[in-house]
Amino acid sequence: MIKLVAIDIDGTLLNDQHEITEDVKRAIVEAKNRGIKPVLCTGRPLDGIHQSLATPDLFEGGDVAITMNGAMTLETKTRRVVADQALNKADLEVIFDFCDAHSAHVTYFDAEKMYVPHREISILTARDSLLLNMPLYSQLVSEASDAIRIPKVMLLDESEKIEEVMAALTDELKERYYIVRSVPYNLEFLHKHVSKGAALQALSEKLGILPSEVMCLGDAENDVSMFEFAGLPVAMGNATEKIKSLSRHITKTNNEDGVAYALRTWGV
Repeated sequence: MIKLVAIDIDGTLLNDQHEITEDVKRAIVEAKNRGIKPVLCTGRPLDGIHQSLATPDLFEGGDVAITMNGAMTLETKTRRVVADQALNKADLEVIFDFCDAHSAHVTYFDAEKMYVPHREISILTARDSLLLNMPLYSQLVSEASDAIRIPKVMLLDESEKIEEVMAALTDELKERYYIVRSVPYNLEFLHKHVSKGAALQALSEKLGILPSEVMCLGDAENDVSMFEFAGLPVAMGNATEKIKSLSRHITKTNNEDGVAYALRTWGV
């Protein structure tokens, strides 16, 4: 019996117009009425979730979201931090130096803001700030507080540049950080113990829910870890081939209310 369903947002819960349809909303309410706990599991920060999901059904007392690709788990209504794993200023310096050597555009986050460590802001970065509903500031790495807690550092650039940076990643960086690409134009650096799957496992254990009682829905590389944890991984019809290969079932696409179909078909 499924007790918890972890749902990715972009490419999964939202259609290509970045909207959640009425049928998907209804299916989530139906699942909650059956005693299933929906948990949003996303690379976005919490403010970016609130902006895109104009529905109270995922922001009631006790509802939880796994954000920043697993770096922060929060209650959606109260914003109380349930768990977090952050990078520090020394990590930021290491990652920035590597990215700067490859002329890649870097953005870093704290819990409430986005920063660019240079004076020029790219169009991709400005667009992401609007999408994530996070204020954007220019702050050099040297100007960051020594006590700063950084959920993630992100490269935002053309896909060709991201490919170039990925090819140049050293073994030391790969060992020191969790590095993941969720869309063609970004690459994220997080604490080595962070992932959607790790956060989902920790939350499930806290709630006394077994992996066999967890269903997950996703479409991209940053969903791999939760597909490896959940007993019932369901790939979107628009998912990558890797995600489909890890799934037990494949639902309809995000433009065909695939989340609603999956919840009604397998979320029982």
